[in-house]
Amino acid sequence: MKKALKIIGIVLLVLVVFLIAAPFIFKGPIERAVKKSINNNINATVAWEDLNLSLFSSFPDAELQLHNLSVINKRPFAGDTLATAEKLGFSMGIPQLFKSGDEPLSVNKLDLDNAYINIKVDSLGNANYDIAKESSTQNQNQQQSKQGGLSLDVQEYSITNSRINYLDEGSKTFVRLRDFNHYGSGDFSAEEFTLKTTSETLISFALDQENYLESHKLQLDADFKMNLAEQKFSFLENKALINKLPLTFDGFVKVNENNNEVDISFTTPSSDFKNFLAVIPETYAKNLDGVETSGDFKIDGKINGIIDDETIPKLDIAVTSNNAAFKYPDLPKQVQNINLDAVLKNQTGKLEDTYLNLDKLTFTIDQDVFSANGNFKNLTENMLVNLVLKGTLNLANLEKAYPLELEQDLNGILKADLQTNFTMNDVENENYSRVKSQGTASISNFKYTSKEIPNPVLVDRANLSFNTSNVTLQEMQLKTGQTDAKISGTLDNLMGYLFSDQKLKGRFKVAANTFAINDFMIAQAEDTSVKENEETKTSQQPKVTQEEAIKIPSFLDARLDFTANKVIYDNLTLSNTKGAMAIKDETARLENVSADIFGGNISLNGNVSTKAAQPTFDMDLKLNRINIVESFKELELLRNLAPIAKALKGDLNTTINLQGNLTKELTPILSSLAGDAFAKILNADVDTQQMPLLANLDSKLDFLNLDKLDLKDIQTQVQFQDGQVNLQPFDFNIKDILITVNGSHGFDNQMNYEMALDLPAKYLGSEIGGGLANLTQTDLENTKITLPVALSGSFNNPNVQLNIKQATQELSQQIIASQKDKIKDKATDKIKDILGGNKDNDATENQEDTVKDTSKTKDGRDKIKDAAEDILGGLFGKKKKDKQKQENN
Repeated sequence: MKKALKIIGIVLLVLVVFLIAAPFIFKGPIERAVKKSINNNINATVAWEDLNLSLFSSFPDAELQLHNLSVINKRPFAGDTLATAEKLGFSMGIPQLFKSGDEPLSVNKLDLDNAYINIKVDSLGNANYDIAKESSTQNQNQQQSKQGGLSLDVQEYSITNSRINYLDEGSKTFVRLRDFNHYGSGDFSAEEFTLKTTSETLISFALDQENYLESHKLQLDADFKMNLAEQKFSFLENKALINKLPLTFDGFVKVNENNNEVDISFTTPSSDFKNFLAVIPETYAKNLDGVETSGDFKIDGKINGIIDDETIPKLDIAVTSNNAAFKYPDLPKQVQNINLDAVLKNQTGKLEDTYLNLDKLTFTIDQDVFSANGNFKNLTENMLVNLVLKGTLNLANLEKAYPLELEQDLNGILKADLQTNFTMNDVENENYSRVKSQGTASISNFKYTSKEIPNPVLVDRANLSFNTSNVTLQEMQLKTGQTDAKISGTLDNLMGYLFSDQKLKGRFKVAANTFAINDFMIAQAEDTSVKENEETKTSQQPKVTQEEAIKIPSFLDARLDFTANKVIYDNLTLSNTKGAMAIKDETARLENVSADIFGGNISLNGNVSTKAAQPTFDMDLKLNRINIVESFKELELLRNLAPIAKALKGDLNTTINLQGNLTKELTPILSSLAGDAFAKILNADVDTQQMPLLANLDSKLDFLNLDKLDLKDIQTQVQFQDGQVNLQPFDFNIKDILITVNGSHGFDNQMNYEMALDLPAKYLGSEIGGGLANLTQTDLENTKITLPVALSGSFNNPNVQLNIKQATQELSQQIIASQKDKIKDKATDKIKDILGGNKDNDATENQEDTVKDTSKTKDGRDKIKDAAEDILGGLFGKKKKDKQKQENN
């Protein structure tokens, strides 16, 4: 007995050691067998990060797991990902581990977890899942047995937590399955067996970019009769739920060599109207518990025929409801008298012959009745639409009868009596003469509210009339905040905008008594954590906001002709405004806009674009006879272009051409501006106390009386870029003093200017007699000097420098030149006297010699220079030097 127990113990020990060691012993051969099978059978790049082999978790079977598996396509889908999986597991009998690499391995269970499968069929019919290498069906098993590989004698399989995408570019069909979980069991080694399946997923379905299902919950518990020999798969017992709509199926799918054969019918097992609500995604339909329904709702469908490159199965799917009603328990209104009769058909098997008949759709909320009927033919190509809408609907009742969750509360009364007939080709090609529409539609007492605008928008009424060529907006009365406006016009392509993603085209007239721009601006929340210093910094940098930038609508291709008695923009008020605005490609172009402002008139042309990430503008402005004080107080741009104008009182004309960047709120970023400006002062007085620069000049130049400055008809021109303003030289007069100015300044108020004063010598006053009269002996009434003045610093804290040395040298040179000319003239007179026989000239000659000698000596020049300095020193506010007193001391 002890010997037997010992033998059993040894056997168990050997078995445990074997189970522990086997994964290390057989991992290499198994991995080589898997790779060999893939290389022999699949035309794709397959890789995995790790392969694990276990004999414990699935004992008595062995379990093989591939981790982080990927399958990458080769041509014609080179580089595309066909599939990825976090884990692919195989279960097989332990004896399979003892087979050589040339023998097939039999797998009886397969598990796929957290996978992404991306199936694609291109417009030429190539499928990215067709990755099996070419080999004849009859020789495939023989070839496999010779070369080794995997044999799938699967008894059960599972796909969990996975995603599957299917895209057919030819038919423009897209199916997406999310949270896909599928389990199946059956004997795949038999030619005929029953496959039991359970599936659960969220399904989305789109055809030609139209979404028909969006994250609908799908459950299917189905048993299939699997005939592998004939490749025929038949429905046995089954139950499906689309959201909460129950369906049962009958029929089969048969895979033939050149096509697939389908013969399936389905129906709702009950006719409760709650089935209709169940089709709607739960996100929108909400909880159906407690919903009261009456009437019926049924779906009956048949799909039968051949699927190949040229044909589809015939269709006959009918949806009907009669005298139905529903009421949600927490809502006050009930939807009644619901009647629906619709059928989707294809009787030929040709895709283009599929059509939808909406023979009847009516419903009632309170006393409002709304109905629709029509048909949609040739659904997949050039769809033909024939639709009739008629009825009245209080939009506010929709939220009181159905659990909608909308940011905008529905309200207003909608009335429609409209019939339209068109093909999609005519709409897409803008052949609107072939679009047949007639009837009217209107909305009244409509209120639009949004967190993006400060005030509700009230539409008293808006009337639309439809005809063959366009849609006419007969009149719309709009009020919001301070704004009240009337809008009329035409829409050229309403059908194209609604049905084919075209831009909305039209032309409108807008007439307003008051139009406040801020009533339509997006409410911006300014970040107060950053404080800027003066007006220059805040204007040069965009404001940091918590909202998105203002954007010009990309869907608009429209022109607006507008008039307004008063337009309010920020702190500006414009009167008698008129002009036009064309909107296209996220750009608004202003044309011939004019308005009264600042006691004069403004006109502008230009554009604003929000197409790029950085909004931009390009504008030409003309301001005629505007009040300088008012305009420079309100317009920051003018204050930066000409800060000195702050001290002027009067009127001016100016023309400004500029371009630059805009903030997200569509206000100019001053540091980005570039352009030029021309200004003409019509009349103006100077208030030196308003500008420290002028007050400083007035104090330094005693003779310069700025109160007498005559600026009438003065013209200036500037160019500006990168926050720098360059002034072209210009002249003006203060009485008979000519002043020339040129230089530049920045938007930061720092300046670098030069002034040249052409100063008459008569302003030297008594200094002539006291200092130079005895030297010049001439009338200096017409003598002038140039006084250079340099201006730096800021306009509020200026630095004024007078170049007295240069003025002194110029005056000295003029006096010396004058003395030389005087002596020359007297010498000429003396020669004439001698030649003329006049002998009595001794006294005159002595006097001339004295003057001549004096002017030629260095001491004479110094006396002239000293006298000039005395004169200029007193003229520019310096203390006069009394040399006589100095000598006496």
